[in-house]
Amino acid sequence: MKVTIYSDGSARGNPEGPGGYGTVLQYIDSKGTLHEREFSGGYVKTTNNRMELRGVIVGLEALTKACEVTVISDSKYVTDAFNQNWIENWIKNGWRTAGKSPVKNIDLWKRLLKAMEPHTVTFQWVKGHAGHPENERCDKLATTAADGEGLLDDTIME
Repeated sequence: MKVTIYSDGSARGNPEGPGGYGTVLQYIDSKGTLHEREFSGGYVKTTNNRMELRGVIVGLEALTKACEVTVISDSKYVTDAFNQNWIENWIKNGWRTAGKSPVKNIDLWKRLLKAMEPHTVTFQWVKGHAGHPENERCDKLATTAADGEGLLDDTIME
């Protein structure tokens, strides 16, 4: 099954303000019918990069069987980590950057890698705030979640 995951993250007062993620999953069944699911969540104190990661993670974790997944995000942080092979180098270097600094958000990177395991995943970057309908929809979900009530604690902050 081919699935497209659109995702966006938002943080107010980045770093370490309230934030949220928005995710839209889409797939077309064998009859040509489009199926969609939306996810969002907000956190009291977080960063934009953590919310970008969470959006993708939530989308992948929602899948119940192995899929061919295209992740579309306006986050170069997320897309370049895979398209520019950063993640491979981080792992090879013991979760350290090329500059020998510890990689930030290791907890979420590891969770993302785990969520990707059963799937074939590709990452595609799209310019944010440029009228892309699903990206705009994810942005609205993310900002609404960040501004909402009942925000969760982002337990690991670096």
